Amino acid sequence: MMVLAFCFLVFSPAREVRAERAYFDITASDMRKIMVAVPNFSGDQGTAVAQLLAKGFALHGFISVIDSSRYGGAKNADWKGLGADYVVIGQVGADPAGMMVEGQILDVASDKVLAGRRYKGAAAQMEDMTLRLCDALIEDFTGEAGVARTRMAFVSDATGRKEVYVTDILGRNTRQITSHRALCVSPRFTPDGNFLAYSTYHRGNQDLYITDLRQKATTTSLSRRKGLNLAPAFAPDGRTMVVTLSQNGNPDLYLMDRQGQIIRQLTSGAGINVSASFSPDGQSIAFVSDRSGKPNVYVMGLGGGQAKRLTFKHSENSEPAWSPKGDEIAFTGLQGGSYQLFVMDRNGGNVRQLSSGGGSFESPTWAPDGRMIAVARKSGSRSELCVVSKTGKDVRALFTMKGSQSYPQWSGRLP
Repeated sequence: MMVLAFCFLVFSPAREVRAERAYFDITASDMRKIMVAVPNFSGDQGTAVAQLLAKGFALHGFISVIDSSRYGGAKNADWKGLGADYVVIGQVGADPAGMMVEGQILDVASDKVLAGRRYKGAAAQMEDMTLRLCDALIEDFTGEAGVARTRMAFVSDATGRKEVYVTDILGRNTRQITSHRALCVSPRFTPDGNFLAYSTYHRGNQDLYITDLRQKATTTSLSRRKGLNLAPAFAPDGRTMVVTLSQNGNPDLYLMDRQGQIIRQLTSGAGINVSASFSPDGQSIAFVSDRSGKPNVYVMGLGGGQAKRLTFKHSENSEPAWSPKGDEIAFTGLQGGSYQLFVMDRNGGNVRQLSSGGGSFESPTWAPDGRMIAVARKSGSRSELCVVSKTGKDVRALFTMKGSQSYPQWSGRLP
């Protein structure tokens, strides 16, 4: 059963209320965190729903959730005394469709209810309805939907071998995708989120595979050509992909279809060419090449032509990731013996460092709202997945798991 979503606003009509809302610019450098309380919702599962909603809020970084133990989870606390800017008041109840989850935003300063959402569905969809509510309320705060209903693919050595996993973005419902008992690297979602490509060495060569995430075990080969078959960058329409192959000796970029057939070669012998990333309009790719002697980020049109070098500030620059809005490119640069996370404008200007603290930052991947970047932060022999706000204000562990995690890949929003 599909979740039935009903959006309502306390004032009407809805469009007029939205026009009056002053959204928070959470990318502003002087933005302070919003203090939000999420007391227990009314209903049998109200406590669990409130706790999951609070976790979803905290993910987004610009909200500081007030610990419910400070007010016992009650709805009638002294919100001003607790320093709350907003309170989310909600309820869970029975409905002809199965269950209903409803939440409203209370502005503490004005003591007015600003907006609310209601979702209906089967009882088994309670968690999904809660995360839908989270993303909708994030939209009421910022003008753009949240990303609580997304997934993360990554590589973990929890079993003693580096296998591919997929989890929801809060680190729950983790699923092991591969069982090759060999090194797997660079998982990549298709734009619709239904398939996941990755490279593995389980046959001795670095081969490229794709698996249907809607099935328990449906994996097919995309490319097992001699040499490198590096995990692809999928075009925004999902029909084609750019892959690094070294079948002719030099690692070059190739445009391929979803069946693994080569459409055309994009680079030819100008150094090592890897790590392609599509622009959101599908017209250009950013990639890494050492044609200048050291790895640097370049950009070129998908139709070919002259590649333009974008990075110059560090001795090595790699792993470009084009932002979902198309205006920026994240990348890693070698600085002081470790890789740090940087963002630049799509033309290479306005370079700024986002990472802070110790460790080396690798494999940046954007959240679909373009406000956060997930990375693997390596310290010593251990690596963990972290999320960094685009302002660079905070670097937070995304979730905890046995072993080391690497090669994160953020999915788009779930349908």
